[in-house]
Amino acid sequence: MINTTRLFDFIHKQKANHPLGNTLNFKEGNTWKPYSTDYIIDTANKASRGLIKLGVQAGDKIAMVTYTNRPEWVIMDIAIQQIGAINVPVYPTISVGEYEYIFNEAEVKYCFCGKDDLVDKVMGAKEKLTSLKDVFAFDNNKEVKSWTSIFDDEGQDEVEKRMAAVKTEDMATIIYTSGTTGNPKGVMLSHKNIIANVTALKPLWPIGPESRVLSFLPICHIFERTAIYTYIDNCFTVYFTSVDTLGGDEGAIKDVKPHFFTSVPRLLEKVYEKIYNKGLELTGVKKNLFFWALKQADNYNYQYNPTGLAGLKFKIADKLIYSKWREALGGHVKGIVTGAAPCPVKMARIFSAAGIPIREAYGLTESAPGISVNYFNSEQALLGSVGIPLDNVEVRIIEEEAYGPGEGEILAAGENIMMGYYKQPEKTADVILEEDGKRWLKTGDIGTLLDGPGGNKYLKITDRKKELLKTSGGKYVAPAPIESKLKEDFLVEQIMVVGESKKFVSAVILPAEEALKDWCEHKGMTWTNMEEMLKTNAVIDKYQRIVDAYNPNFSKIEQIKKFTLINDSWEPIKPDGAEGELTPTMKLKRRVIRSKYKAHIDAMYSE
Repeated sequence: MINTTRLFDFIHKQKANHPLGNTLNFKEGNTWKPYSTDYIIDTANKASRGLIKLGVQAGDKIAMVTYTNRPEWVIMDIAIQQIGAINVPVYPTISVGEYEYIFNEAEVKYCFCGKDDLVDKVMGAKEKLTSLKDVFAFDNNKEVKSWTSIFDDEGQDEVEKRMAAVKTEDMATIIYTSGTTGNPKGVMLSHKNIIANVTALKPLWPIGPESRVLSFLPICHIFERTAIYTYIDNCFTVYFTSVDTLGGDEGAIKDVKPHFFTSVPRLLEKVYEKIYNKGLELTGVKKNLFFWALKQADNYNYQYNPTGLAGLKFKIADKLIYSKWREALGGHVKGIVTGAAPCPVKMARIFSAAGIPIREAYGLTESAPGISVNYFNSEQALLGSVGIPLDNVEVRIIEEEAYGPGEGEILAAGENIMMGYYKQPEKTADVILEEDGKRWLKTGDIGTLLDGPGGNKYLKITDRKKELLKTSGGKYVAPAPIESKLKEDFLVEQIMVVGESKKFVSAVILPAEEALKDWCEHKGMTWTNMEEMLKTNAVIDKYQRIVDAYNPNFSKIEQIKKFTLINDSWEPIKPDGAEGELTPTMKLKRRVIRSKYKAHIDAMYSE
């Protein structure tokens, strides 16, 4: 019996209980290359021995940065942890300046990189990095040595000694969160913090050993990192890929036919947009049938069990329409968990109705990350919520005057709560409340607890505390629910609600170009270019109708009175290296967006 008290114990537990020939898989060319349980352990040991030979001590920091998830990342993560060193994963999309800040604050000794331009980015910052000794590449690179160059066949006794010395309370990783303002903060997570989540998620999975899972969300983010360890713990077979290589005839979905994967809502929205646009292209009976099938999902919830005529209609819709959606996702999906951003209810509803179960989870990097989750059984799931607090997590709501009864900031306590922010005790004190012998994380999110199926309490997120705006009339408005609702429309790519100290609420809207092009062609309009089309009365009127359709969902003060259409794309970092409009986890940098579109925003309030 393997006692899993450190993250690297999970691969040894798998070897003892259910060794796999393809626990991790990566596509090289047109062929999926399997990595066995034994290979991962053996290679991690070689890398650990090499790190020791390089002089790496317990507590030393080692960075990793790759564009795509890959077995080498997991192998090095294990190799670093089991000698007591600390992995500092870095987003590939951040600027050179942010690399400099993170590497210097964390005192990174070595860095392992993916593709050529990532090596270039790190090497470009190297002159200003005081502690970085060397850089290694997972791929062939003329500028730096291969990661295999550190492998050593001798010294396993020292590795075993180091492994035995690692405690569950020891720091395993520092994950830098790139917030919407200021320098990123390094979240210190122990082995215990992450293992608490892996353990609590045991009842979640709708699949069993050797089930196929896709991994494409960035592994440097704690959401996917924790997922990987739960996959190893449950003996699933993991297929690493990227968002760019998911679809198409040669894509990972068609190849792998996955049973499960994690996702972000925007990806599901894009899939839905493609489905919807194909429906628009149909004619006659087929088109009518398509939209009739969509309508059958309007009353769906996780406890939905239609009978009689409604049940018959649902079965027809499933056979003729929904079954094709399932086939497009490989035909075997048993579940998808979304996180990192709010999932529009419409997405969870329509996919789940189509037999592709979507469940939303909630958490933060500071909570490793899980706080609550909707399970895949109907008695532990509520549409429109982020689920039930995990068994080993306690949640409470601190009511605040700006919100309704029972609504306020969410606090969470449990073994998953971070050790603190690296070298920033004052910022740690700002978010950790020590009370009743517990360490409560102040999440900065606003929520409420709802009664729901199974007699459970379900957490509902209503806003970000820091994003709450106040109109000139003294009324508080939560932008996030408004933005999430309007993004349900396939013509809206991005939206940010504005109105701080103003008389009314307005919005900056980025139209979805491909969807808008399809709509224009459907209406018989000649497409010129995005910039020109956004000036046409027909397009402006269409977006006005979208806004008008959604406004009744909100109180009068929350309704969008004006909007501006912008031809742009919001990204974590611009091609020229400038600061982007989104964080690496795709949250809005409201300060940046307000500054960038100040003239457009001012124009909406100038009359």
